[in-house]
Amino acid sequence: MDQHLQVFVTVAEKQNFSRAAEELHMTQPAVSQYIRTFEENIGVRLLERTNKYVHLNKAGEIVYHHAKEIVGLYTRMQHLVDDLANKASGPLSIGASYTFGEYVLPHILAKMKESYPEIRPTVMIGNTAEVADSVMHHQLDIGIVEGHFKNEQQFQTEEFAEDSMVVVASPKHPLVNRHNEITTEDLEEQTWILREVGSGTREAAEKMFQRFGISPANIMNIGSTQPIKEAVEAGLGISLLSQWAIQKELRNGDIQMVDVKGLPFTRQFSIVTTSPFQTKALQVFIALLRHKKELTVFSAGE
Repeated sequence: MDQHLQVFVTVAEKQNFSRAAEELHMTQPAVSQYIRTFEENIGVRLLERTNKYVHLNKAGEIVYHHAKEIVGLYTRMQHLVDDLANKASGPLSIGASYTFGEYVLPHILAKMKESYPEIRPTVMIGNTAEVADSVMHHQLDIGIVEGHFKNEQQFQTEEFAEDSMVVVASPKHPLVNRHNEITTEDLEEQTWILREVGSGTREAAEKMFQRFGISPANIMNIGSTQPIKEAVEAGLGISLLSQWAIQKELRNGDIQMVDVKGLPFTRQFSIVTTSPFQTKALQVFIALLRHKKELTVFSAGE
């Protein structure tokens, strides 16, 4: 790979020539010379300099975006070649949507570490749209997502696990332990505490609303699952959450499931990749994901 490209990416991320030089084990003048040559080759200035920092200008942002993809592809190519003669090892970049990433993935990684200690995973947790975008731009080797996302046809997608979604509320909420059947009108008049638009959990909630023909007037948006659980426990409203995410709270009696006819609502988790070639580390990880016994440990009631 062209060293100029790697130097440029490092300077852009460190926003400082000295820190970039330290990261690259180079002298600062050498880094500066690489950047000058790179800008001359591109034919335009890419970085704006101040006394302490450098930052990308508009042209620099375009070059950086594509440079990250090139660096990622080159690194993946090198690992694939190395794998021909070596066992599963090396870096593995994983993206996962919040529910799976926070409540299931740590257990999968622990099992992988036991058998393949030389694999070095890094994890990005984000909503489905963010994870899919990072896989598309070769910043992640694999994504684990829920629901649908943009440009699905450009990915290699494999459904591998099913999750159950349930309505939850504070133990003191009027809908809990109700003797008569909960109606759609009861659900519609509640305050719903939901994930942000773009998350798989939010998509599941919207599908449930569509199925029941309801349109809640009061929706509170919160960007991750843990504060949603805290808000539900505090009595601010009700939510639709994964049974993977609420096991501790159910055991402790902090929140309870609301008995709604037609639930639980199920959704699929999928593996997404973009390349037909896989490093041995990625093959090992996907095999663990496909192994259903690895996931039943975390299903409701276990």
